[in-house]
Amino acid sequence: MSAARPDGRADGELRHAAITLGVNRYAEGSALIQVGETRVLCTASVEDRVPPFLVGQKKGWVTAEYGMLPRATHTRTQREASRGRPSGRTSEIQRLIGRALRAVVDQSALGERTLWIDCDVLQADGGTRCASITGAFVALAQALQTLRARGVILIRPPLTAQVAAVSVGMVQGRAVLDLSYEEDSGAGVDMNIIGTDAGRYIEIQGTAEASPFSRAEMDAMLGRAAEGLARLFDLQRSTLGDVLSGVMQQAALET
Repeated sequence: MSAARPDGRADGELRHAAITLGVNRYAEGSALIQVGETRVLCTASVEDRVPPFLVGQKKGWVTAEYGMLPRATHTRTQREASRGRPSGRTSEIQRLIGRALRAVVDQSALGERTLWIDCDVLQADGGTRCASITGAFVALAQALQTLRARGVILIRPPLTAQVAAVSVGMVQGRAVLDLSYEEDSGAGVDMNIIGTDAGRYIEIQGTAEASPFSRAEMDAMLGRAAEGLARLFDLQRSTLGDVLSGVMQQAALET
């Protein structure tokens, strides 16, 4: 029998996850995602212009910003705005969120407009980038539905697939799903998997913190991730309901 995890979960068990839709009255789309003790507020805002490199190309853009509140962690962290620029970690994560979402958006269906995704970590206990991506997709879908409801003409449904992210790792020689901060800080390997509901990968970030990992261990972690992603896709679908069918291309829904 496997040794118990700190919170008593089985190796292939997600932390409790919940998404609340429409938590910001001003944003075109918003979602509050909770994964264990990690909580992230995700908002999607629409701007009727695109970056200079896209002007005149008749397609849109999706980009993201990410940040943590000063007391999202055990001790207060200085706001990055007061330091004058984002940290390398913040820059990496916000680029990752943007790439993940653009991978499932038909940008030519957006028209020349930008969707800004803001992910603000209210409380962190591991997996903040994964929670941000999973919640950001929900906020993005709601924003696209808001555009449709306002009578903004979209050429076709702009979403080609769902996207979510989950962490996995090797802890005491076992492949485990959805690492908490306590597990992540002591894992031999930690990995973040971003995938679509069609079973395709957008990004795999994996690092051996101790000894190198084997192909068999990597396969075991990918297997765990597939189980977790499937549950997160179900959570997104149940949260969005009919919103998703209105903004996702039918072929993807039938996959």
